[in-house]
Amino acid sequence: MKNSFFAFLCVWVMGNAWAQSPPTRVPNRSYDGDYPLNTWSISVTPQLTRFFGDLSYGVYRGVPELGEKEILTGGVGLAVNKQLSHLFGVSVQANGGMLSGSKKPIYNAYFRTNYLQGALLASVNVKSLLLGAKRLKRLKWDVYGGIGGIWFDARVYDLTTNRLVRYSNDRDNFNSVTSGRWEGNGSVFTRELVVPVGTAFHYELSPRFDIGLDFVYNNVNTEKLDMTVGSTDPAYNNNPANIYLFRKGQSALDKYGAVGLSITYKLGRAPLRVGRDGRYDADKGRYHLRWADPADLVKPAYNPSVTEADSIAKANMPQPVDPRLYTDSDNDGVADLFDKQPRTPAGSVVSGAGVAMNLDSLLARPKTEREAGECVDVFSNVEFDTDKATLRPTSQALLRQVTELLNERPNCRAIVVGHADARASDAYNVQLSKRRVEAVKRFMTRAGLNDPSRITLEYYGEIRPAAPNSTRTGLQANRRVEIRIEPMSDMRSRYPAGFRK
Repeated sequence: MKNSFFAFLCVWVMGNAWAQSPPTRVPNRSYDGDYPLNTWSISVTPQLTRFFGDLSYGVYRGVPELGEKEILTGGVGLAVNKQLSHLFGVSVQANGGMLSGSKKPIYNAYFRTNYLQGALLASVNVKSLLLGAKRLKRLKWDVYGGIGGIWFDARVYDLTTNRLVRYSNDRDNFNSVTSGRWEGNGSVFTRELVVPVGTAFHYELSPRFDIGLDFVYNNVNTEKLDMTVGSTDPAYNNNPANIYLFRKGQSALDKYGAVGLSITYKLGRAPLRVGRDGRYDADKGRYHLRWADPADLVKPAYNPSVTEADSIAKANMPQPVDPRLYTDSDNDGVADLFDKQPRTPAGSVVSGAGVAMNLDSLLARPKTEREAGECVDVFSNVEFDTDKATLRPTSQALLRQVTELLNERPNCRAIVVGHADARASDAYNVQLSKRRVEAVKRFMTRAGLNDPSRITLEYYGEIRPAAPNSTRTGLQANRRVEIRIEPMSDMRSRYPAGFRK
């Protein structure tokens, strides 16, 4: 028994906890927000490259008077980008291209290096970090950095004779330096670490495309991009040394920079971009996390002023109910709004239109004529003394007539509705009105009603007053039982609410 009670208690507590705090669905995405956003994109960046090392020819160009050769070098980059939040993103980038440089003093050499590079980068949206997403909403400024690897093939040539003098790759199977013939299956590329850092400025052209200017500076963990180590010793700079025997020289590590025009295609469904008015409507599609802060998509709560709240309340206030709908001046059971004879004598039996009817003359008709007649609505009230459920003699005479009418018309039913005045608690008045309708049904059954099931009971206590409870007359009018004679098919459709028995 104790175990059963404990199990029931656990189930009850868990059920209430579930009802009070339903579990929230955690969205399957990397950012927080109420709306789904697109987060993937692809970028293609044609670049111009610039080498910084021993065989570099100054900031802008070589010196033709010294025989230095200057050529324009470049490359292309491809990146797959994933935006983790509005401020932070990651990307996998691959680049390929060429580097070149020359120097007459000391070295009398120039070089050509082909390279492939891959890197994992992380970026920060500096513009939104400093100014927010809504300011300069079409512009984006990123700062990024990462780590990767570079594969390169460096070749150095004599500036006077164009003879190949040294190279970066393993040339064990290289037959002739002068002929440049390669025999064997070894790789011609040398591998090294690279640390790229850069910045990029983007402009949102459309919901799908962005255009940007990208600057990157690559720090390579080697001096071998130009196969020159800053020394005049022939053992370092004049011999085609094997890469695996190459020693650290006297110069700094090599670097190269690149500037490129970036075209970005934003992936995802139903792309949107914020309008010129700066308003977001996430119901129309999906914004990209590169450009939209999820916090800005949340619709602000509407906090109306006192004047606005008052006008809203007035606009939504229902029209006043016609007081004639809930008043019955002659207490005949028909509201004044529908009562075509609003001043019938007290205790009158009336039709559904409030017109007084003579039950004696109706019952005096031949039986065959009465049975052929239709079952029209008939209304009447039976009043009670204070806190009583006892029928008065005048009410008993009325109920005998109603019983005889029901017996003569088997297609009719009686709806008996009980009420009370407001001088007790709600629960007590409901029970008092119930006793009153039961007294009416009991009397009609004893008076000879041939089918008591044709009587339906309803009882409402004090909630449906026929008159104000502030006067003696109003209190008496509310201590009543209403009797409605209706066709059997209309009973439930006209009185669906309340307590029935």
